[in-house]
Amino acid sequence: MKVLIVGAGFGGLSAAALLAKDGYQVTVIEKNEGPGGRASVYSDHGFYFDMGPSWYLMPDVFEHFYANFDLKPEDLFQLEKLDPSYRVFFDDTNIVDISSDLEKNYQLFDSLEEGGAEKLKEYLASAEELYDHSVKEMLYRDYTSVLDFLNGKLLLSGIRMNILENLEHYVNRKFSSDEARKIVQYSIGFLGSSPKKTPSLYHIMSHIDLTLGVWYPQGGIREVARTMMELAQTYGALFKFNEPVELLEVHEKHVKRVITSKEVYEPDIVIVNADYAHSELDLLTEENQTYDEDYWEKRVLAPSALVAYVGIDREMENLVHHNLFLDKDWAEGFDTLFDPKQAKWPENPSYYVNIPSKTDKTAAPPGSDTLFILVPLAPGIEDTTKKREQLYNKIMDDLETKTGENIRDHIVVKRIFALEDFKERYNAYKGTALGLSHTLMQTALFRPAHKSKKVENLYYSGQFTHPGIGVPMTLISSEIVAQEINQRYG
Repeated sequence: MKVLIVGAGFGGLSAAALLAKDGYQVTVIEKNEGPGGRASVYSDHGFYFDMGPSWYLMPDVFEHFYANFDLKPEDLFQLEKLDPSYRVFFDDTNIVDISSDLEKNYQLFDSLEEGGAEKLKEYLASAEELYDHSVKEMLYRDYTSVLDFLNGKLLLSGIRMNILENLEHYVNRKFSSDEARKIVQYSIGFLGSSPKKTPSLYHIMSHIDLTLGVWYPQGGIREVARTMMELAQTYGALFKFNEPVELLEVHEKHVKRVITSKEVYEPDIVIVNADYAHSELDLLTEENQTYDEDYWEKRVLAPSALVAYVGIDREMENLVHHNLFLDKDWAEGFDTLFDPKQAKWPENPSYYVNIPSKTDKTAAPPGSDTLFILVPLAPGIEDTTKKREQLYNKIMDDLETKTGENIRDHIVVKRIFALEDFKERYNAYKGTALGLSHTLMQTALFRPAHKSKKVENLYYSGQFTHPGIGVPMTLISSEIVAQEINQRYG
């Protein structure tokens, strides 16, 4: 059977590899110039930037995916565990390193508040139990009805997990210091949710980064994308780039033709890994849309971002591979990101700086560093050159002050990427960088479905679907889709 996949992001790459291995005739059509989707690459003057994802987390999920091919991740790329995992700059100039050694993190939490170590141990024990349960019972299964979501085992565990309590309230019950609370919550903000609107079950993120650790694949996340494409190709998958899809032509409730800028395809099965809203609203006629414009208008979108790709002709002395700059009044920052009535360009935002050249010498010329600077932005706000430069300069002022290092006088490469670029390059709805936020009513069953409810042979993979945002989640999404296709088509 012929499978056509729209989009070569990680959802498309992983689905292509799985289905090609199972004997399907797979073709992947990609709008842009190479694989990876939001995880594509930008290079200039010898500087190489992962344009999107930069954290390699949940190594067990990658291992689970590659086990389908009797492989381990290390068979395809070299992995290195980062230590420190990341550095946190608090607004009051307090700087802490999160270690790959849990014992050092217990000591850190003891220094932040009385009994901090024991509090963290209890918190992580809960997160680990929940993570193990989630992987076994929730992440690798699809949800098509309320009965799927609320079967006996899940319902009982949901009660134990305090599923109706938000993460902010849960964390505030567990820790008293501002620093400790931010350390265990920061990832939610950068992964597309507000702690006020995120179920407490997402405290599993602390198990993911503090216990499982933060890793780096040599060559960057782009190397993972490249090798995954090559894996799919070994089973016969074909990839076509610079070929935007223009229409999914439906007859008798089946996609009969996929029309691109260059060709017309007649597949048996279609999997869309492109932006879900774009695919429904722009590639399908109204009667074939499972989710219409009104549906998308009512969703809570994950943030967009201003990303500055900066190459400098010197090495940063006071930063590590991953660096978080957390504003004192970050609650106000969440309001500007997730409350449409307060959405605006931020005044004192938290932000993130990634320097892959600290670990990977191929990321920059000798004696130089690559800086990936990300500032979360509300989706749908006005994006102008003037607003970009104002925010960029504000962040650079803050970064140079807190590190005590001159950056702007050493810039060789500078590129700013923001809302309009996300729309143009990725067809991102309202310029979102990540998709849908992880609110309770946008979790599991309540995320857009893997299978179209209107078109029989149309499926979706990627960050909009269950289980959600992040490269590991998209791999799981594709495993679910591949399993459903195999069950139906054999």
